[in-house]
Amino acid sequence: MELAEFALLLSRLATGAIATFFAILLWSQTRDVSWVLVIIGTLVSYAEIVFTTLEIFGVISADIFYVSGFPVFEMVLVNLPLVFLTLAFISMIVRKRLP
Repeated sequence: MELAEFALLLSRLATGAIATFFAILLWSQTRDVSWVLVIIGTLVSYAEIVFTTLEIFGVISADIFYVSGFPVFEMVLVNLPLVFLTLAFISMIVRKRLP
């Protein structure tokens, strides 16, 4: 692993950890569905970062998560945060449009 790749990985871990920390703090103070979905998206995003890091360092082998040569678990982890963010935006739009 080159130094630039290591620095990128370290910065993703650090910023993800900070975002996750503040997301957990916010979770205890809000009951709004939109914000809870954003918080869950942030937590899943950090889980993807940690999974990728563990895979790069060889702690976890992603080979067991393949179905017919298709990386199912990685595909879900990469796209799930955006799904939660999309649901949060939709719930916010619906809430603003209802009287």
